[in-house]
Amino acid sequence: MNVSVVGSGYVGTTIAGVFAEWGHDVVAVDIDSARVTALNAGEVPIEEPGLQALITAHIGERLAATDEIDAVAAGECTVITVPTPTADDGAVDTTAVETAVGDIGSALQDGADDHLVILKSTVPPRTVERVVPHRLERALGEHLGDRVHLAVNPEFQAQGTAVDDFRDPQKLVFGATDPWAFETLDRLYGAVIDSERAVVRTDPPTAAMIKYANNVFLASKLSVVNELANICKVHGIDGYAVMDAVGMDDRIGARFMRSGAGWGGSCFPKDTDAMIQEAEEAGYDAALLRAVREQNDRQPMRLIELLEGHLQVEEATVTVCGAAFKPGTDDIRGTRSRPLLTALEHRTAALRLTDPSGAIRLADEFDHVQAVSETAAALAGADAAIVMTAWPQYSRLGEHVEGMRRPIVIDGRRVVEPTPAMVYEGLTW
Repeated sequence: MNVSVVGSGYVGTTIAGVFAEWGHDVVAVDIDSARVTALNAGEVPIEEPGLQALITAHIGERLAATDEIDAVAAGECTVITVPTPTADDGAVDTTAVETAVGDIGSALQDGADDHLVILKSTVPPRTVERVVPHRLERALGEHLGDRVHLAVNPEFQAQGTAVDDFRDPQKLVFGATDPWAFETLDRLYGAVIDSERAVVRTDPPTAAMIKYANNVFLASKLSVVNELANICKVHGIDGYAVMDAVGMDDRIGARFMRSGAGWGGSCFPKDTDAMIQEAEEAGYDAALLRAVREQNDRQPMRLIELLEGHLQVEEATVTVCGAAFKPGTDDIRGTRSRPLLTALEHRTAALRLTDPSGAIRLADEFDHVQAVSETAAALAGADAAIVMTAWPQYSRLGEHVEGMRRPIVIDGRRVVEPTPAMVYEGLTW
């Protein structure tokens, strides 16, 4: 198939590469001409395991990039993967989606063949039902379903494993209203649709809600785990030992049972906020979801409380180890290191940040946070280290504590292997 992917961020670049791997001819469309130039040169502007090799293998053959939206007219389907950030009031900012839909509709005005517009960007069901179809029809100058069709196909990729997640999805969700749209989605995903693959076929608003429910449920599970593990800690009980046993119950499951400094990234925070906002606008008080969000906001502060049990924070040099919201990516959206640094910036004698990825740029958001790339240098002369990202190399933090003034290590991710030379304390164990 000839496929266009509009938006070349984490999701768009990944799926464009995998679609090409599956044998489709793919055009990646983005308004950022510098990103387009980089992609055509085989350069991936984001850190994601396996993505560079994927793009290198297919760019210039089955994959090309352009900043010309009219390129979508040559394809059989167009996949929208533009960002949907959180607005100041907690609602979803759908500006980029609405702009993309309008531009795609205009580009498809003069086409003769059927074309499927696939919305993969995460937007609320209400937007899918009311805003997107209206915007697309207005730009087309015709009714949806006559020639141009609309489908919702949410993504379930996790950063750090996005390539493999898309290559081998646990489930596929297709939201459409006519047989041709479903048939086209089946052809697009033909490489992975088999008798054992779960394929959910539903209407567009329901497909959109499945995505939100998926992410908000996982965020809620993590907040419950963190709250229970905090209670374990105050009773001197290892929260991990408890949650390992709880996870043996197949009604609960062993995944997403690791307590820590909180959840972040581009999806869980904004999707939880969006559901709270959507509920409020519909007259429903999502009290449980607000509690989930509040628990996550409090969790990094527990690390400071533990640190205060070892030293006077105001007199200390503190190194925060980890800026990325999770290992395997340089993404700092929603990172739990941000509120921790904010709380510590004007309290410590000196504050440093280290991270092995480009996420160390988080330090640029602060006036009094020193970025130090090398772990050993970042710990030299420090009174304490707080581990915020589970980078594998932080398991060997003990190799560098001899250079610290006081080798206090507060571990927020249960990644450090304690040594006799350090004063070690885990967040929930």
